[in-house]
Amino acid sequence: MKFIKEVKDSNLLEESDLKLREASRAILFDENNLIPLLFVSKYNYHKLPGGGIDKGEDKKQALFRECLEEIGCEIEVEGEVGKIIEFRARWNLKQTSYCYFGKILSKGKSSFTKKELVQGFEVVWTTLDNAITKIENDNSDSYESGFIKQRDLAFLVKFKEVII
Repeated sequence: MKFIKEVKDSNLLEESDLKLREASRAILFDENNLIPLLFVSKYNYHKLPGGGIDKGEDKKQALFRECLEEIGCEIEVEGEVGKIIEFRARWNLKQTSYCYFGKILSKGKSSFTKKELVQGFEVVWTTLDNAITKIENDNSDSYESGFIKQRDLAFLVKFKEVII
């Protein structure tokens, strides 16, 4: 998968000491050409659906599971957008996110975790251009949201540049 960018703190630790995490994310279109974003109301930011790859899963299996859980949708992957590596010094973490694009096959109901419910997760359906605008205009001061904003904005912009 093509490398898009690196996002990191200025206070980076030695890479050999970092915890490693891999995640799958997606830009997905429904029958009306709308894409789902997750709005995290507690911290006032938007993000692409997806999440961590569990032990024993491959990237696409994790994506199918996460999309079913977070947006309640079965999906079909049509291609790759690219990968972004994040270095989060405060959490001693190196995260590699793999982004795909595809279509929604069926819609259902989200089954958010307790943590996601507490953070006020909700699914928002929007156009690609509006998704880019929403994320550009997000103004959250949470540590995590700064990484998410840079990462997901880069995925959306790259998708628009290369695929459309």
